[in-house]
Amino acid sequence: MTWDIDKLDLEAYLARIGHDGPLALTYETLRALHLAHVRSIPFENLDAVLGRGISIDLGSIQDKLVTGGRGGYCHEQNLLFAAALERLGFALTRHLARIRLGRGHLPRSHATLTVEADGRTWLADVGFGGEGLVVPIAFEDGATARSGPWEWRLGRDGDFRVLHAGPAELYAFRPDEPHYPSDFEVANFYVANSPRSPFVHHVLVQRTTADARVRGEDLAAGTAAELAEELRERLGIGITEEDARELLPRLQAGRAD
Repeated sequence: MTWDIDKLDLEAYLARIGHDGPLALTYETLRALHLAHVRSIPFENLDAVLGRGISIDLGSIQDKLVTGGRGGYCHEQNLLFAAALERLGFALTRHLARIRLGRGHLPRSHATLTVEADGRTWLADVGFGGEGLVVPIAFEDGATARSGPWEWRLGRDGDFRVLHAGPAELYAFRPDEPHYPSDFEVANFYVANSPRSPFVHHVLVQRTTADARVRGEDLAAGTAAELAEELRERLGIGITEEDARELLPRLQAGRAD
């Protein structure tokens, strides 16, 4: 696996996220692209729940998220975003982070980015889901960012930089630790296939608007047809009724937990 950024149809990506503004290599452009991506491409793990695995070569990501009317999770989302930024000329680094959320020492399974703009480094992450970033945050100790009702803070724990959302620690990583395409392949395979990964057991879907996050537990579907319609209309995720029939009991079980 390589990053293969030349395979990206940049015009199609920009149309997918609805960005027709400036493309100068500035923080304002980075912020606008980040915000547009988060609001346009939903977070979802449906292929993992359906047992299909998830491919993170750029061609597969583009077919699914850009032209396929689907969303994705961190590896798909942030590798797509990274390819678009690099095609525009931004300098960036791809990182693997350890999810925290009070769960102890988990493997490095989350994909995130640091991006250079306006002489500063920014943490950019369009693929965390949950309470993840909506806009970039300065990659500086104690930095904060805000969008709508949400606020984030970047802290430090020894050599680790830690992203906080309110009182919660979302994830941590060491910025000077190099990661390669093969590292992302291994991390993605674990997240999408391991029986120990929550992504293969629980339906996780989310769409972010200017002031709210619509999630799976917000859906009221009682039949497969209703679920397919709600996913399409409320979250922007297009699936077949057959797939919805398989997903419905998983979603209902998640609501009951």
